Amino acid sequence: MKAIHIIAGLLALLAGAVALYATKGAPLHRRSGWVFAVAMATMTTTAAVIAQFFSPNRVNVVAAVLTFYLVATGVLAVRRTVPQMRALATAFMLVAVAIGAHALALGVEAVSSTAHRVDGIPAPPLFMFGSVALLAAFGDLRMLRAGRIEGARRLARHLWRMSYAMWIATTSAFLGQAKFIPEPLRKLPLLVAPVLLVLVVMAYWLVKVHRRPRVAATVR
Repeated sequence: MKAIHIIAGLLALLAGAVALYATKGAPLHRRSGWVFAVAMATMTTTAAVIAQFFSPNRVNVVAAVLTFYLVATGVLAVRRTVPQMRALATAFMLVAVAIGAHALALGVEAVSSTAHRVDGIPAPPLFMFGSVALLAAFGDLRMLRAGRIEGARRLARHLWRMSYAMWIATTSAFLGQAKFIPEPLRKLPLLVAPVLLVLVVMAYWLVKVHRRPRVAATVR
């Protein structure tokens, strides 16, 4: 299972990089996006199983479930209308609320503990995971109450969720697993650069989408 997790993770990083930089809505973006989504689903599922049953780590379970949720809802945003995905979107929203509350509780536990960590992770990432999950769940609620999501808002929902999932995977690979990177490349600027680059590209596309709403019409 660990081998499947690693292979899926590497494939997700490669496909995600192509999808992130490709023109949104273009054939290359769609094909690489599907590879990214399938690879991420495989990686996060195996990560959750490993962290829950084989190498217990509550933080890794939180990160895996949150990332799976972001990818799944990101795909649904451009593949289904709100009426078509209402039941599934509601279920995912409840998952986001649960994982967000759990992440915040772990953050409080980390702050209160002597080591100021939970399973080796300090409080700030846990509060970040919790906040992102709850904000995403709030976005789900607004969408469900409106009964529709179209144009730039629809594409932005897809972009930020897929991009943030990519950011989590990139951070985990380059910072969380830095010890597995060849020593000549294990320099802080080289490790941080891909992580920051994902955020920069995500911000670029979100700004572009909101400034040019007609871009959303290219996604079907």
